Amino acid sequence: MKLRIRPAFAATILVALVLTGCGSPATKPAAVTAGDTPSSDAVTLPGALDEQVQIALEQLPEIAQRGLDATGVPGMSIAVVFQDEVVFADGFGVREVGTNEGITPDTVFQIASLSKPLSATAVSAAIAEGDVSWETPIRTLLPEFEYSDPTVTELATIGDAFSHRTGLITGAGDDLEDLGFDRDTILQRLRLQPLDDFRSTYHYSNFGLTVGAEAVAAARDQEWEDLVAELVFDPIGMESTSARHDDFLSHPDRALLHAVIDGEYVAEFDRDPDAEAPAGGVSSTANDLAQWLRVLLGEGELEGTQIADREALIAAMSPQIVSSHPATGIERPAHYGHGFNASPLVSGRMSISHSGAFVLGAATNFQVVPELDLGIVVLTNGAPIGLPEAVSASFLDIVQFGDVTRDWVADFGAFFGPMMGPVGDLVDVDRPANPEAAPSDASLIGDYVSPYFGPLTVERDGEMLVTRLGVDGSVALELEEWDGATFAYSPISESAPWGSRATATFEVGGDGAASRLRLSSFDDTGLGTFTRI
Repeated sequence: MKLRIRPAFAATILVALVLTGCGSPATKPAAVTAGDTPSSDAVTLPGALDEQVQIALEQLPEIAQRGLDATGVPGMSIAVVFQDEVVFADGFGVREVGTNEGITPDTVFQIASLSKPLSATAVSAAIAEGDVSWETPIRTLLPEFEYSDPTVTELATIGDAFSHRTGLITGAGDDLEDLGFDRDTILQRLRLQPLDDFRSTYHYSNFGLTVGAEAVAAARDQEWEDLVAELVFDPIGMESTSARHDDFLSHPDRALLHAVIDGEYVAEFDRDPDAEAPAGGVSSTANDLAQWLRVLLGEGELEGTQIADREALIAAMSPQIVSSHPATGIERPAHYGHGFNASPLVSGRMSISHSGAFVLGAATNFQVVPELDLGIVVLTNGAPIGLPEAVSASFLDIVQFGDVTRDWVADFGAFFGPMMGPVGDLVDVDRPANPEAAPSDASLIGDYVSPYFGPLTVERDGEMLVTRLGVDGSVALELEEWDGATFAYSPISESAPWGSRATATFEVGGDGAASRLRLSSFDDTGLGTFTRI
């Protein structure tokens, strides 16, 4: 069955509910539009589709501006595609707080994890050329790559990687990226990461998906950045889109990232996602992405040219695993395909979507509703608080129901709130009133090493002990005395928002010398202990 809007449906069915025993008619009949099969039935639109889309488009600028005003997010760019045409493209707000540099539909944004469905589109294009399939085992293309479980190494496919079902835990490899390690190093060290159950558990993983993309690149003997440009960006005409961070920095019309510090949006950080380019490294514009939405709604086709294999793209945009299990019997589950979210809306229509988020200052979202031949993409340059998702949801509400059904800005803000919160075991914890004295510098200073994180040095820098780790010791963490051999430090990175605070604990032996150091914010999977050399 085609994914784009069908020219005709079966009759509209009006179901009148009658109260048993009193003969009273229902207060309001429910309207359902029957599709070709029961699984494609949906709530009837309040008016003709063209009219509903026009009403929503007229309200979209106000929705966008109201969202910016309510949240303080600096800027936003939006594009809407309907029936294979770009029917809306506009920018709101500014590229950088404190300036008058306005945003347009051609302003380049870092789109974070919205990169994933673009990468899945590239894989679907590679499948069309016969290089791979979603069922191709990764080991046949990356023979040196290993998971910690030999069985998973043997069986995991490109599709497993793109649907986050290899068992890699969320965040695996992200901690190494925060320390400046490159893609090859990170993928090589993933063999040390513990795994959850293979193919029966879902864990969203940037570098888990990157493994699958690298396998496809190996099949074509290309760098991934060249592959996605050749198979997707160039044929679609996405001239301002790239999977290389340097290309983003070269654009004069680009939106800066804005992190939240002390409740204010501040253009404080640069986020170089090259290591995870297939999962989060693309930069693009609303106008460019609108052309890609046309490809999705056209089942891989754009203006008579088949960009991606139709069956492979439909598989990518179809549920492959449950991504969110209901907590109660009245909730709906969520599903993930290969690089796409794929779940029904409350109207009964399928929504294909994805969000992107950098804690350091970007939030993006797209949704396409194939039944309506309609899609929207929203890009922002502020840390993720749910604003792009709220704009998309409000727009689609008006199309489908005639009005916005809830306060999406507030509700998505509550959902995304935990993502923006500080992390670490010392957040909101006071130092003990009578702490033990810290060990002497001589017992702590020295070189340590972790098989996963690599070398670490503890040294005196002025009045503070400092740990240096990452590539060339480029990441410095000041150690503040806390209680005996336990110190406090305040990491700031993509994985640790502003305000994070955690413990660094030395294991001091009977001889008075430290033999190990555990950094708690690096120890989610038990890999955060460094042994003294």
